[in-house]
Amino acid sequence: MKEVYDFLKNCETYYLATVEGDQPRVRPFGTVNIFEDKLYIQTGKSKNVSKQMMKNPKVEISACNGGDWIRIEAIAVEDDRVEAKQSMLDSYPSLQEMYSATDDNTQVLYLKDAVATFSSFTKEPKVVRF
Repeated sequence: MKEVYDFLKNCETYYLATVEGDQPRVRPFGTVNIFEDKLYIQTGKSKNVSKQMMKNPKVEISACNGGDWIRIEAIAVEDDRVEAKQSMLDSYPSLQEMYSATDDNTQVLYLKDAVATFSSFTKEPKVVRF
């Protein structure tokens, strides 16, 4: 899992795909954190992406760094604990201007049953499960 975290962190921007009805939705994200041995992402509950994940928690993440890329399939599981939210906000101090660990909007989710596939044009794919 640490290898997945490092890749996403180094990319700075990754793309999260959700589903709304029968329409895929993809948007850029930048938050990733490890808390209690789980990989977390962050958003706001008021956003459509949050509503989509609550309705259908199956997500995919994709990111590219040079000639290497990653694709992650997972189930997004909300963790509403203040400690989990605060850990994310501590990792991204700039978010503290918009979010608080105790507000009704901040949402952190960890990736469950994740399958990450590292790929490139020059190496065999590598699969990491967590």
